[in-house]
Amino acid sequence: MPIRNIIKRTTLIVRDMAVSVRWYERVLGMSVWLDTEYVLSGEGIAAGSPGDRTHLVILKAEHDKIGMIGLLQWLEPALPAPEIDYSVGYGTPVFVVETDDAGELARRAEALGTRIKTRERLFTVTGAGGQIRHLKGTVLYDPDGHIFECNQVLRIERPGPSA
Repeated sequence: MPIRNIIKRTTLIVRDMAVSVRWYERVLGMSVWLDTEYVLSGEGIAAGSPGDRTHLVILKAEHDKIGMIGLLQWLEPALPAPEIDYSVGYGTPVFVVETDDAGELARRAEALGTRIKTRERLFTVTGAGGQIRHLKGTVLYDPDGHIFECNQVLRIERPGPSA
């Protein structure tokens, strides 16, 4: 019997909770679903030590169960932050966001001083079932260097009948 699984949330370690929450609210339009502090037991996540005090904020977009993002900041002791590495390699997640206005999203990001890899670009991809999706996209980095590919669907061409 198959096991039912749903990926509900990705939790990201952040340097400054206020800066990160502001970015996710203003750029991606997310809202705070949970805001709390936790003392770690040392048995849950593979980081930290028993007794570490952390601050967790969970943000949601349109759905209150899937596609959520958790932000986790170490309060005591503070977790030393490495330099942000903007390269892509093994272990680097790329978050894909569907938006109804990629240009506005890029403008909001720019207003917050966001590092932008690609401001706006037009491109096409072939999706499942052979659909040609015409997109406008922007590629941004959140305040901690996580990559967000934000795409707006302009139109979809459905494949015609086979000859």
